[in-house]
Amino acid sequence: MKEKVLIVDDQFGIRILLNEVFQKEGYQTFQAANGAQALDIVQKHAPDIVLLDMKIPGMDGIEILKRMKVIDPGIRVIIMTAYGELDMIKEAKALGAIMHFAKPFDIDDIRAAVRKHLPQRTN
Repeated sequence: MKEKVLIVDDQFGIRILLNEVFQKEGYQTFQAANGAQALDIVQKHAPDIVLLDMKIPGMDGIEILKRMKVIDPGIRVIIMTAYGELDMIKEAKALGAIMHFAKPFDIDDIRAAVRKHLPQRTN
């Protein structure tokens, strides 16, 4: 069964880029442009890992992360932030985010991080 990756970012270009990268890696991908969509996908599809942007209009990344952890306390979340948002990074890690990337990020680094934090495949 394919591992499921949820990409949450209000920037269309970033969602499309990450979606393409992780589909090529063989993952089943989901995209959300806002918190409500993201939480709906978490409830319906139980993604294995989430790439979550912290700066999203409406419900910010911290609120989305809190609500995801209520739905699935074990969900793995990697946060993406603009450079220098240290308070938000600290709060997200306290809430259970496993790591963070500052934008602009290196796509190979994010690919390696997802691979590292997903349960090992048995091929």
